[in-house]
Parts: sequence; C-alpha cells; structure tokens
Amino acid sequence: MSGAGDEIAVGFHAGDRPRVVTSRFEHADSHTIDRYLATGGYEGLRAALERTPEEVSAEVKASTLLGRGGAGFPAGVKWGFTPEGVWPRYLVVNGDESEPGTYKDRLLMERDPHQLIEGSLIACYAAGLSQCFLYVRGEMPLAHERIATALNEAYELGYVGRGIMGTDFSVDVVLHWGAGAYVVGEETALIESLEGERGMPRLKPPYFPAAIGLYGQPTIVNNVETLSNLPFIASNGSDAYTAIGTATSPGTRMVAVSGHVVRPGVFEIVNGSTTFRDIIYGEEFSQGIRDGNELKAFVPGGGSAPWFVEDQLDIPFEGKEAGQAGSMLGSGAVMVMDSETDIPAAALTLVRFYAHESCGKCVPCREGGTWLLRILERVCSGHGTTADLDQLLQVGQSICPGDMPHAASERLGLEAVPFPYKMTTICFVGPSAYAPVHSALTLFRDEFEAKVTAAPTRITIPVTAAGS
Repeated sequence: MSGAGDEIAVGFHAGDRPRVVTSRFEHADSHTIDRYLATGGYEGLRAALERTPEEVSAEVKASTLLGRGGAGFPAGVKWGFTPEGVWPRYLVVNGDESEPGTYKDRLLMERDPHQLIEGSLIACYAAGLSQCFLYVRGEMPLAHERIATALNEAYELGYVGRGIMGTDFSVDVVLHWGAGAYVVGEETALIESLEGERGMPRLKPPYFPAAIGLYGQPTIVNNVETLSNLPFIASNGSDAYTAIGTATSPGTRMVAVSGHVVRPGVFEIVNGSTTFRDIIYGEEFSQGIRDGNELKAFVPGGGSAPWFVEDQLDIPFEGKEAGQAGSMLGSGAVMVMDSETDIPAAALTLVRFYAHESCGKCVPCREGGTWLLRILERVCSGHGTTADLDQLLQVGQSICPGDMPHAASERLGLEAVPFPYKMTTICFVGPSAYAPVHSALTLFRDEFEAKVTAAPTRITIPVTAAGS
C-alpha cells in the first residue's frame, strides 16, 4: 500500500463526525513538527505532566479506552498489571501491522508520527515506564523515515529525553526495525524479536509481558492506534472521550476497508454505533459495492476473522456485538467480497498467507496450516474430491477443537457460535488459517462442491511385457 497514500486519503474527510486520531490528516504537512505544534501538539503531554501519574492513569482507565490491536482490552486496566516495586519497566509499541487487509496503523505512523510519540510518552509517565521501544514493520520505510525524523525533532525541542518540558520526567525512545514476520504481531513474539531472537510466541503463563516481558522485566505492549488516542484524552479528559461512541465502546476507531467497494480507504468512525452497512454503503465511507454488484460476504476484522454475510450488515462495529454473532473486530479491517467472487479462491489466498507465516513452534499450526493449504490448492485446481471437503474440516478440528464461530444466519439455518473459539496453539496464527476455510465451507459449500468430483480420479498406467 506504500504507493497509495494519495489515493486513499479521501477516506479521511470526516464531515461532521468527531476525529480523535486523524484530525491532522487533511494537511499535507501533517507529519511535521511545525504542523503538530500549530494544532495543539504536545499539549496533552504538558497537561499530563501537571498531574500525578496516578491521576493520569485513572483518567485513561475512566475513558475505558480499548486496545486497537485486536484483543480490545482496556488500556488503563492493562497498565495496572505490572507488579509493584519491580524496576525498570518498559513500553513496547506494536507497529508491526501485518494482518491482511489492515493498513490504518501505517498511516498513523506516516501522517502523524508526533501524535504516536506523544501518546507513548503519556503512557510511560502514567504507568511508570522508564524506556519506550517503537517496533515498526520493516516493509514500512516511509513510516520509519517519518518516525525517525519526528524523534530527532522531539529530542531537539526537549519533548523526549532527560528533563522533559523542564520536569524530572525522563524517557528515551528507541526505534526498531522489524524483520517482516506476521507472528510478531503477537506481543510475546514481538518481545522475542526485539531481544534479537527468532520471533516466536512465549508460553503464557509464565510469560505475561506485564510481569515478565522485555529482558525479563515488566513490559506494557500497546498498539499504535491505542497510544494515538492518549493526547486527546490527556488534553480533553475522559468525559469528552466517553461522550463519543457508546458506553461499552467509547471514542472513535479507524477502519480500513478494502476489496470490492467503490471507495476503499481508511475511515475514522464513531465507535460502537456505526454499523457495517454504514461503513460499506455509506456515502461518506465506501459508497457501496463496485460495478453495481451485490454483496456476497465480508470479513469484519482482518483476514483472521470469521466471515459475515449480508444478514450481518446491521451489526454495529462493536466488539461484543460482533463476538455474539460469531466473529471479531480484530485489527479493524473490513474486506468486502462481491457477487462475482470465487469463494474457494478467496479462502485459498488467506490460507496461503497464514500457512506461510507460521513460525513452526506449534505442531497444529505448522502441520495443520500446511495441510489446509495443500488440500485447498487441490480443490481449487479442480483435482479435489468430496472427501477433501470433509478432510479440511477434520484438519481444522486439530487446530480449533469443538464448534467454530461462523456468520450465523437465519436464512442459512445456522446457529450462532460466539467468538472466541478454542485452540490448541500458543497464538492465533494457526486458527487464523482455519477461520477462512471454515467460514467459506460453512456459508458457500455449494461453490466447493462445484469444484470437486465425487470420487478420486484413478490414473491407469499401462503395463507392458518385459522386453517388448
């Protein structure tokens, strides 16, 4: 997406909608220190430093700011998990945005890097964190360049480093290049990578990062968008933040829409009350399905989320509502498929990604993902059988035993299975490979059956007499 910045910028024109994290995106120089300071930059940090860390932490907790990296856990509560009296403790910023269909964090880093830096500093102050590590995916060169420039500017003006803004608060910020592995989006795998090891998830327990994280010390891992909300909260207070959205999902949220829509892009929506119908068909958002086609299915929260169909369009973009319907909001990526979509091929594209990105630590993921890929490739190439379709589900059961969530629909006679699902792996990479297979097979089995034969194809090899 690195070359598409100007094309998707139209998605940021918010009209009368409140904007918390994209308010500067309308300016071509939004990434510069001059623009940032001219639009209230670092005033949130200044306001925070005039209060005690405990007061700032309580303000963030009162805002019920939910994590934007996928889990949706309240940020203020997460900060409180660090053990008392254990020092030093660190902040790790997860900028390794790798989920298929997701590109919101990249734009935050490219277009408003100072906002991320300010949010990181507020988090460090509130939670008593002595150093910040910005871990950014290696395939985002512009984001690295913009953040590096912003850090240099912030150090020069005294917003980062020793004695910030004339106080006794001091924090250093380190920018780290990731190697481009999807699995390090999982926080313990990211910490392994940051330490110079191969990016593989750690067992939890005992390695809960808040207790045993980077270099064995208490560590808070927060997403880019999560931290970018903090300057607004510090400047305006939790009441102003919770006045936006709903009681269970306050504030705004960035949603990346891709696929078969008239206008793909990133949109800052009002959290909890905006529906998927609004996002896909709304004139201020994606403006409907391309070429006048009908909607076939959509992925509500990035490539690892179970799919929804037309019956789920009126579900609000709210974690609890999406979970009860059998999916998740995940990384905030909505991937739209129209009536012309080859569903088995779409599932294959996602399975290929997750099978390739398995770190290999868990047998169900390493082997199961590979077998899902092989079987689905056989089906899509026209060499599969009906037995292969059942085999896909059996392999998936080794990764996600029991009932798998799906897009429940009265029209299809399905019963809702709420998210999350059970899994036999350490992290979500393995289940992510099975989610598109299960969704596609559950909702569109007829398309798979159209690609297979009833029985295996038998090849007869003629036998010739010796010496003939």
